[in-house]
Amino acid sequence: MSVLLRTATLDDLDGIMAIETTTFANDAWSRASMTHELTAPGGRYLVATAEGDDATVVGYAGMLAPEGAREADVQTIAVLAEHRGRGLGRAMLTQLLGEARQAGVHEVFLEVRADNPGAQHLYESLGFEPIAVRKRYYMPDGVDAVVMRLTVPAAVTETVPTRAEPFGDAPLDRQDDRP
Repeated sequence: MSVLLRTATLDDLDGIMAIETTTFANDAWSRASMTHELTAPGGRYLVATAEGDDATVVGYAGMLAPEGAREADVQTIAVLAEHRGRGLGRAMLTQLLGEARQAGVHEVFLEVRADNPGAQHLYESLGFEPIAVRKRYYMPDGVDAVVMRLTVPAAVTETVPTRAEPFGDAPLDRQDDRP
């Protein structure tokens, strides 16, 4: 199946919320919170959609990077379980980091659950470094958050297709032959 990355809109809210409540069952954002995120000034949200008639949302990622800010914050990233391991999360995050760099952002921060080593590895592979721990940050289960920071110019170097290009079944984190 091919997948497209594109800017998220309110029309994607149902698909985003379906993934949100499945992926983050204990601490999912409310529909009102997600609506605010999608419409907030400085919010940059992407969706990964399955090509076809229904354009099913299979992943999403968001970052807050207010205009003129030197810092940005990755707000959320999630991919449907059956689509994980194909590089969609990496592709969405790399796209957002590229947009942050173009907007003049120098540092990007995020929080990741201490019990999610897969996500931590993804972030570290893109140049994020752990800088702090927030004890019992994720409620109601009281899991710690690892705070990570990326210095943008040094790390956003991957080549990924643009949002308008389809992703096939090949891994998304590969370099291609483009000049």
